[in-house]
Amino acid sequence: MKNDFPILIAEDNAVSRKLMEMNLRQAGYEVVSTVNGREAFNVFKRRFFPIILTDWGMPEMDGLELCRAIRENPTEGYVYIFLITGRDSKKDIIVGLEAGADDYLTKPFDRSELKARLKTALRILKLEKSLKEAYEKIRILSITDKLTGCYNRTYMDEYLSKEITRATRYRRPISLVMTDIDHFKRINDSYGHQAGDLILKNFVGWIKESLRNDVDWVARYGGEEFLIVLPETGFESAMSSAERLRKTVAGSVTSYEEKDIRITASFGVVGFKPSAENGTFPHESIVGEADKSLYRAKNEGRNRVRGKIFSV
Repeated sequence: MKNDFPILIAEDNAVSRKLMEMNLRQAGYEVVSTVNGREAFNVFKRRFFPIILTDWGMPEMDGLELCRAIRENPTEGYVYIFLITGRDSKKDIIVGLEAGADDYLTKPFDRSELKARLKTALRILKLEKSLKEAYEKIRILSITDKLTGCYNRTYMDEYLSKEITRATRYRRPISLVMTDIDHFKRINDSYGHQAGDLILKNFVGWIKESLRNDVDWVARYGGEEFLIVLPETGFESAMSSAERLRKTVAGSVTSYEEKDIRITASFGVVGFKPSAENGTFPHESIVGEADKSLYRAKNEGRNRVRGKIFSV
């Protein structure tokens, strides 16, 4: 049975190293071996290992130095380190634990003891993994709009300023699109709020289909109003994207209780390309310009795209 926690070995003795490899692979672990602490640390920098078995005495970098190096650098998760040594005095054990080791094995190690101590390590690592997963679920819930599944206003307020700051620092273009479903109150009045909720979900779905993965994002600004953030996108490209999305929305149908509901949406676009003269300013300034463009689109008859280039 394959184990999900790979092990990195640092052992200069070829016989001991091969013996550990054999026992661990038979137990279902993926194993990568190195001949000293320096090589092990270089391997670790390229790939994360949650479990490390390291000899104490090795050339170039010994086990204590490897422990300290691991603990002094940020890692993607906890690293459970076993220090393998022929030293078994209380003083030596304390020195090893203070260097960052979690447990120790005395040479020659017993196969049953190794497996038992690894089970302890796995319990701790699995607990850490489950806590991280629970935290991530809570974090996602805190920044997600419950109805539509897009980001919420909290996320927008925090991350939009970072997007603007990044664009300003590197002088890269960024565009925002404020969009609003036309006559949404009529939909709720005519078909009910459940139909309105379905429309909102579908609307966000159409928006997401138009976005670049891991680049663009959308947040619910309020009610039936949404803000689309397009990093690395100039004004003309943003206008074209908004127009394509407008046509998609106008040409799509939502089926609800044997009724086909059609909607339209209006779009306000603002493009911003920072220059050397641009200073820092609140992201609300750009959002306000997108909102003005949206108001213009709705004031001119709805179901259209209007925009402007933002300048400071």
